Amino acid sequence: MLLRAAITALVCLLSLTSVIFVARLYRSDNVSSTEWVPTFRAQKNVGACANNLDWLQPLELTYPIKFARRDIIVHPAPEAKRLSVTKLDQDGPLFPDFQSVHLSDSFQIKLDQCKDPLNLDIPHRSTRPVDAAHITFGISTTLARLDESIPSLLRWLPNTKAKLFVIVIKDDEVPEDAEDRFHPADSTDMSDLQERMRKLGLDVTLVPPLSKHDWFSQRYFSLVRVMYENRQPGTQWISLIDDDTFFLSMPSLVERLSEFDPSQQYYVGGLSEDWWSVARYGLMGFGGAGVFVSIALAEVVNAKHEDCQERSHTSAGDIRLRECISWHTRIKLTNILDLHQIDIHNDLSGIYESGHRILSLHHWKGGGPDGKGYPLHRMHLVADICGDCFLQRWQFGDDMLLVNGFSIASYPHGGVKRLDLEKMEETWDHPSVVDGSLNENGVDHALGPTRPKLKLGEEKIQYRLLDSTVVAEGAVRQVYFRAGVAGDHDSVLELSWRSQHDTGTMPTPDPRPH
Repeated sequence: MLLRAAITALVCLLSLTSVIFVARLYRSDNVSSTEWVPTFRAQKNVGACANNLDWLQPLELTYPIKFARRDIIVHPAPEAKRLSVTKLDQDGPLFPDFQSVHLSDSFQIKLDQCKDPLNLDIPHRSTRPVDAAHITFGISTTLARLDESIPSLLRWLPNTKAKLFVIVIKDDEVPEDAEDRFHPADSTDMSDLQERMRKLGLDVTLVPPLSKHDWFSQRYFSLVRVMYENRQPGTQWISLIDDDTFFLSMPSLVERLSEFDPSQQYYVGGLSEDWWSVARYGLMGFGGAGVFVSIALAEVVNAKHEDCQERSHTSAGDIRLRECISWHTRIKLTNILDLHQIDIHNDLSGIYESGHRILSLHHWKGGGPDGKGYPLHRMHLVADICGDCFLQRWQFGDDMLLVNGFSIASYPHGGVKRLDLEKMEETWDHPSVVDGSLNENGVDHALGPTRPKLKLGEEKIQYRLLDSTVVAEGAVRQVYFRAGVAGDHDSVLELSWRSQHDTGTMPTPDPRPH
């Protein structure tokens, strides 16, 4: 009897293996990749659960959609570290099976398959804003662009004690032969905007240009004088940024600057990722990445302000700053790779999905594969839950990567194991070629080493962040989306992030042993 039972079990196992093998062959050839992704590995679902999906309505999706969701609970842990990629093989797949959802009848949907919340350990962090009183930031822009920039500034600057000075104009759309180089901003409008920003926790001061004859590059350069003459006893750094410069983590920025002695002369910044731009404009801090000048060097630049304004004829403010420093000191750029100018174009997934601890990003308001840019002020919301976790990578099994706040990607052909995740994927358009340069792909100096771009829909199935929303204190909902292909339905993946201290409507005890 035992022998017969063993033989029967072996036959069943071989039959099941054959069915799975045939099914996978059929699925890879005849079924859209979106159906293939969630069922690639065995699921550990926990049964049905009810969900109110009324939040899907404003997204204006085409129904039915394929839908799956998961709760993630983060736990600050002293021993946890942010790695280039954190592997979670023991936790099983990230999502349950997709389910077809249509909201025509009701927003209350019974999901046939759900999964227990995923518990993630994250590095312990303080809930208080970092003290950055020793840094003063400066921007030169228009009143309208500054107003538009408030949502992004609120993600990294408020309540840090860092000061912000902004040289504002109404616009610079004036004839080339006009005596004045810009239309000045109305003083009442400046005062109103300044007051509104201060009520939001931004220690900001709006000022007019130092001269009505200044072009943009001169206004940008004059930020050094404005910030230096308004320095405080504790000011150690002045920083020139653009209105679309975005710092991902102020604690990380403060920590990085602490490596340098501000009583010495330092010129700190990031090179352009485009080697053609570096070859043309020199080894300088490109403005959108953020340029940091120690107070000792700022003293020299301020003293030579008039001379540098008169001698320089460039139309770029960051070049004018580099020229002034090179004319009057022997100080060279200290290049920080994690400060990103973003002078490359189209699909920037390779940078966002790199796993690097990026300090700054620029040019995010436009571009991208759809031309709509990257809404960093929404993408970054998850940082309120898990601190320095924005763009952190988690690997699930051999086939799926979560890049927090940007994408969820599955790799059907050989899985993640065949990829060198320490190399950045070349998803962007190839930059201009510099004749005779050994920097053949034009980015090795800043982004290398790199690996070839994967074919979307075949080698890589990517779900991009569509929306991110604060749904309760201590909770953020992320919505990842992929358009259907070959007549298939669109796919939506929801992640609901909350901390273990959340007292919202769906408290979940920590099931792990203590």
